[in-house]
Amino acid sequence: MNTFTEQFKRSLVIAEKNIKIYYSKGPVILFGLVFPLFLALAFYIGRNIPLKETLPGLIGMTTFFTATAVGPSIVPWETRSKTLEMLLSRPVAIGTIIVGDMLSSFIFGLIISVIPLALTLFWGIQPLNFIILLLGLIIATLCFAALSVLLSAYPPTDIPATSMMLSSLVKFPLVFLSGVFIPVAQLPYWGKAIASISPLTYFTDMVWKLFINNGFYPLALDFLALIAFTVVFTFATIKLHEKTLAKRLS
Repeated sequence: MNTFTEQFKRSLVIAEKNIKIYYSKGPVILFGLVFPLFLALAFYIGRNIPLKETLPGLIGMTTFFTATAVGPSIVPWETRSKTLEMLLSRPVAIGTIIVGDMLSSFIFGLIISVIPLALTLFWGIQPLNFIILLLGLIIATLCFAALSVLLSAYPPTDIPATSMMLSSLVKFPLVFLSGVFIPVAQLPYWGKAIASISPLTYFTDMVWKLFINNGFYPLALDFLALIAFTVVFTFATIKLHEKTLAKRLS
């Protein structure tokens, strides 16, 4: 237990270091703040749809893009600046570093994602259960943060732009296949099948259900799916980074 506690404290220190260094980086600002803002405006402006029906998509996009903005670039930046070697020379496990990177991505995503959630209360739009929605937001943000660090595992490059580009190739199709623009319940059979393999689908479905009671999956399944994706992404991230670590340091 003491070992776990010490390693988690070190993860928090790594997360604090990442926050100070990477939150102000250009790609993080662009993909984590500017791009979601303009995408949200394009999503809402000019559409004759009640605000309450656009909120699930807006919240889903905001959470997904902000929680995945930091993670893909941390390890390449650390590799290029040689700080990854410094970290590994300390009594820090690889899993500890990965968890620290995940936490820094998680915190960034959570801070930004609660803004549209708070605005719903300001606009007088009440979800069916705000506490459940907030809990779902926290789990989804952690899930997407784990995915973002996973996307930096391969290829083992020291060029942040390469990792950001490859992560975008994964993230953008997921947005269009995850019920952000069209509820999963309205998708054709093949669309539902494809959407079921995306973690964003279950979070967006959860938000649809909690705002307009129009979800496709049971609420419990949405939560279980997000938790399962988080566990799988975290385990896969640690294993992949362990395999690519030698190539990064060579």
